Amino acid sequence: MTLWVVKGGRLGEREDRFLDNGLIGIGWDDMPDLTTFADRESLKAKYREVYPQDSEGRTAVQVGQLWAFAHSLQDGNLVVVPLKTRSQIAVGKISGPYLHTDEFGADMRHVRKVTWLARDLPRTRFDKDLLFSFGSFLGVSTVTRHDAEARVQAVLAGKQAAPLPPTIEPVAESAVDGRDLAREAKDEIVDLVRARFKGHDLARLVDGVLRAKGYVTHVSPPGADGGVDIVAGTPPLGFGEPRIVVQVKSSDSPADVTVLRTLKGTMADFRAENGLLVSWGGFKDSVIREARNDFFKLRLWNQEDLLDAVFSEYERLDEELRAELPLKRIWVVAREALAE
Repeated sequence: MTLWVVKGGRLGEREDRFLDNGLIGIGWDDMPDLTTFADRESLKAKYREVYPQDSEGRTAVQVGQLWAFAHSLQDGNLVVVPLKTRSQIAVGKISGPYLHTDEFGADMRHVRKVTWLARDLPRTRFDKDLLFSFGSFLGVSTVTRHDAEARVQAVLAGKQAAPLPPTIEPVAESAVDGRDLAREAKDEIVDLVRARFKGHDLARLVDGVLRAKGYVTHVSPPGADGGVDIVAGTPPLGFGEPRIVVQVKSSDSPADVTVLRTLKGTMADFRAENGLLVSWGGFKDSVIREARNDFFKLRLWNQEDLLDAVFSEYERLDEELRAELPLKRIWVVAREALAE
């Protein structure tokens, strides 16, 4: 059995188009219709013509991905899309042949139809070794060993299989290590946050970030909070504007639109200009769509957004929080840039 992994762009710029249109797609927009090439060698010759600056090794990797996307993916194959913009994972089945079209944007001319089986699975539903396998920097890769497809099917069915050793199998040999070290490090930090900031304690971490940003805050005690975990204002004494009400959801499940609407009602009750909804498990698509209409009033923080906020304010966090979440900054080579 074969499990495919397809990325939605380096920054996740194609992900919404994937989900909204029931498809997956890749870049290399200067390449023509891939079905016009009879074999890999003719495709490689065209690739060299279009991208003459690429090394031989890089060319082999890129051509392997293009060929696989056009010819190796088959109807019914399971495909995983790790979502960079939402800290979630979408899973679907290939449901159509390769197409070359301008319909979905100039940066995504190579597409395939997909039937989505799940659009917003939290990363925490998957074992570490599967997340490792999904973390290849390649835009198109396959994971075949260790029952990967069966284990993803188990997650879709609400189960979780025992972890197995990780493996990533790129569609072509590469001289570049296929690991996304930044994603691996962030997943390790996710595990630490889950362990040390369970339940209402996650609000304490969010509160620490807001205070590091200069807000004066009050955190509601554990228990019924009336839809508000934190209230925040600017100095002096928190009486300044903007006034913010914050709701924090620590569940691994995506928040639905009811949570957003409750927060909006609470904003009115507190006469707050702004609201922040933090959901560790991410958000349903309906929440993201509705929140767009309130861009100047509301912000949504998923797991990724919260971690980015922690990283940006880390040196200004209270010593107690830094002791609970000990981190250090390192620099590594951007492997994904080498693969493009």
